Amino acid sequence: MLHVTHKIKKMSKLLQDITSEFAKLPGIGRRTAMRLSMHLLRLDTDSVASMARSIERFRRDIKHCRHCNNLSDEEVCPICMDSDRDRTTICVVEQVADLFSIEATQQYRGLYHVLGGVISPMQGVAPSDLKIDLLMERIAAGDVREVILAISTSVEGETTLFYLMNRLRQYPDVKVTSIARGIGFGDELEYVDELTITHAIMNRREL
Repeated sequence: MLHVTHKIKKMSKLLQDITSEFAKLPGIGRRTAMRLSMHLLRLDTDSVASMARSIERFRRDIKHCRHCNNLSDEEVCPICMDSDRDRTTICVVEQVADLFSIEATQQYRGLYHVLGGVISPMQGVAPSDLKIDLLMERIAAGDVREVILAISTSVEGETTLFYLMNRLRQYPDVKVTSIARGIGFGDELEYVDELTITHAIMNRREL
C-alpha cells in the first residue's frame, strides 16, 4: 500500500511539473495547461518523442535572417531571397507573428523588417535592444522608397512609432507611411483578423 501511495504522489508531481511548464506559455492558463498535459497522455510515446525533438531542434537550430531579423532555417529567410518581392518597400513589424499575420492577407508583396519588440522603459527595453540600426543600414543602401510602420497601437507601440519617425527623417527621399488605424488602440497586431489587417495595409497613411 505504501508503494502505491508513493507512485501516486510521484505521478502527481510529474503532472504538476508539466502543467507548470505549459502554464509558462503566453495565453495559457492553468486550466488549459492541464488539458494540454492530459492530451499528452493520450498520445503514443513516438508522437510525444517526435514533438520533444521538434521543440529541441527549433530552439537549437532556428536562426534570425541577417537582413530582416525574421526567423529562418538559413542565414537569409525565404521572403528576402524571393526575387519577385518588391524590394523598394519595407514593412516594419514588432514580432515575427505580425509578419505572418500580414502575409496571410496576401495583399502585401514587399519586404519586411522585424524589430524584435517595442521600446518600453518600464520593461527595460531601449531602442538599442531592437533591430532599429539594422533597419537604418538597409535604408542607407539606397534601394528603399517606402517604409510602412505596422506597429501595434499600444502606448509602447506609439513610443516606438515616434522614435522611428524621428530616425527616418534623415532619409527625406523615403516615404514613411503607417497602416491605417482601423485597428483599435491597444490591439496587438498578432490577434487582429485578416480583413482588418488587409484594410489597414491598403489604406495606410503617409507620416
